[in-house]
Amino acid sequence: MQGRIHSFESMGLHDGPGIRSVVFLKGCPLRCSYCHNPDTWVETDGDKISSDELLNKVKRFAHYHKSSGGGVTVSGGEPLLQGKFLKDFFKKCKDEGIHTALDTSGVGLKEKYNELLDYTDLIILDIKHWNPDGYLDITGISMDAFNDFINTIKVKYKGDIWIRHVVVPGISDDKKSIEELEKYINDLGLRNVKKLELLPFHNMAKEKYDKLNIDYTFKDVKALEYDYVNSLLG
Repeated sequence: MQGRIHSFESMGLHDGPGIRSVVFLKGCPLRCSYCHNPDTWVETDGDKISSDELLNKVKRFAHYHKSSGGGVTVSGGEPLLQGKFLKDFFKKCKDEGIHTALDTSGVGLKEKYNELLDYTDLIILDIKHWNPDGYLDITGISMDAFNDFINTIKVKYKGDIWIRHVVVPGISDDKKSIEELEKYINDLGLRNVKKLELLPFHNMAKEKYDKLNIDYTFKDVKALEYDYVNSLLG
């Protein structure tokens, strides 16, 4: 089975436990106003690769994975759009004893990702916003697909979950917003949520938008610091 990838990072340190191979798949149904990877939106212009070829790339770094408690993380774009390919790839990873992490915004078709969860050790869930209006404003679509994913993992998924949220100036960069986010997460009733990670907005994507001739509404917005966004927790 073949998929389309944007890029491959051999020694990732920030997308799951340990040292990880990080695969960025092409295609995303969201058009987040602050997105820093607009070059991953369109699936059809990615490099084709088979699940066996991708597995062999990952296995080259098996020593680092095993010694650090790492593995492979698949991100995007939105990896759930290529759920059938990803299930095939993750199944082969599990056969090789490789820890698997899915970095997702939870937007995809259930019939494509349902079986994928059986081979996923960790879900890194990106929550864009906690209410329908805010979600629509940021992403351009409703929360329906995201809610379907939440309902599915409540029933089917038994692995660990890390939650991420990008703190964006003017949207969620104050204590009240983060308190609302924390309450929303608690009310979801998900099992095995191990951490909430706040990621500061950055504007390093300006050149990508210019190159793709896409208007970037956040081009003049100042980046946030980790110390500041961490101060919003608790």
